[in-house]
Amino acid sequence: MKKMIIKLILLVVLVGWLIVWIMLPTKLYKNTWTPKLQGNLNSTYFGVQGTNMLLFAFPMMFVAALSCVYLHLVQRKPNNDATAIRSPAAAGFWRRPAIVKAPLGIITGMELGFGVMFIALLVWALANFLITSFANLHMHMDMMTMMSMDKVWQAKFRSVSLRLGYVGNICWAFLFFPVTRSSSILHFFGLTSESSIKYHIWLGHLSMLLFAVHTVGFITYWAMTHQMALMLEWSQTYVSNVAGEIAILFAMAMWVTSIPRVRRKMFEVFYYTHHLYPLFILFYVLHVGASYFCMILPGIFLFIIDRYLRFLQSSRHAALVSARVLPCETIELNFSKNRGLDYNPTSILFINVPSISKLQWHPFTVTSNANMEADKLSIVIKSLGSWSQKLYKELASNSVEHIQVSVEGPYGPTSSHFLRHEGLVMISGGSGITPMISIIREIIFQSIKPDCHVPSVRLICAFKNSADLSMLQLLLPISSTPF
Repeated sequence: MKKMIIKLILLVVLVGWLIVWIMLPTKLYKNTWTPKLQGNLNSTYFGVQGTNMLLFAFPMMFVAALSCVYLHLVQRKPNNDATAIRSPAAAGFWRRPAIVKAPLGIITGMELGFGVMFIALLVWALANFLITSFANLHMHMDMMTMMSMDKVWQAKFRSVSLRLGYVGNICWAFLFFPVTRSSSILHFFGLTSESSIKYHIWLGHLSMLLFAVHTVGFITYWAMTHQMALMLEWSQTYVSNVAGEIAILFAMAMWVTSIPRVRRKMFEVFYYTHHLYPLFILFYVLHVGASYFCMILPGIFLFIIDRYLRFLQSSRHAALVSARVLPCETIELNFSKNRGLDYNPTSILFINVPSISKLQWHPFTVTSNANMEADKLSIVIKSLGSWSQKLYKELASNSVEHIQVSVEGPYGPTSSHFLRHEGLVMISGGSGITPMISIIREIIFQSIKPDCHVPSVRLICAFKNSADLSMLQLLLPISSTPF
């Protein structure tokens, strides 16, 4: 009963928050809601930002806090994934792939539906912003009659460029939620940070496209009106153009290096360039001011908290108790863990080896099972890139006696939904078998329980070389050489 009440409260607050975003570009919000709220809230210690804090910032922070309580109550309940009631056919239909095509990849029916609604929100916002803006222009019709048609067109062109920036801010309000790895909001919806990365990518491309057109539009407007000197303006009371130009330069650097072809060939360039985001946020705030920053504050605030907690976890070295070197240039690392640390199959662990690189963190699938191996956590690394090759050579050499490793995670799903199916068909290639290993080990553990139905499993795996077949040894946990 408690969980149902909390869930209902969360959904009501979320719907209310979304309604505020829908109403934001309308005349009703600007002319009626805002004056009334400002009259009641501006006298508080929040000052002139009281309205924005109440409508845009507090709801999502409240949802994040209450989601933690909800997830705590859910975790206290015994894990009955294998015997849980299967989802209705309608829910299963919406989870099926609706689009399987590059560059978007696999998109389920539910993702497609929410994506269409989000695009509709952006179109709605842009249309209402422009209607209100053009209406204000027509209010000065007497002045416009004295102006040439070119100047009227230029004023409308500037208005469109400005409102595209407003719409880009809406994208930014959602941008940081998918990359908050320990987010209680993602787990409340049954999502993981790994599966949500694509939402961050889509929002990033969309917002950057809007910001780029916004920037080019204003530069074009200044050129048409012979006001290029405004590019160097840093107003202390209004919008700072210089700050916006600096922000867009940092944003463009992150955008260009995140293009799939560039990211795959020069991942380290993409990785380090993406750490320019604090500078972008700084100059973005100096450009748009406190009002718009309060609107996007929840995502950034929760991301910063998550980043700080991850920093605290990763600042300590993990206990690497053993390692196993396989013939296929693959290594298995086994870490000591607290019995209270629980995780589900297909979880991800980020590791850092200071002797190879103090800055690089790499994600790997956890292959061990929290139930079968309560004191150990294992990952498998195949030497494909320069970093993994250095690690393999270091561990394969007989001279090494000790190696320091820092870890972050594990991150993964909140439950094992695959246990609810009658049968599983798993297809993998090469080192892609590692998530399947964790699933198979969980099924082995569940099969030992009395009166517990487990799905039948068919594993289809392909390997480039015969030596890679040694990875099949990892399907069952065996002893490793002490390290």
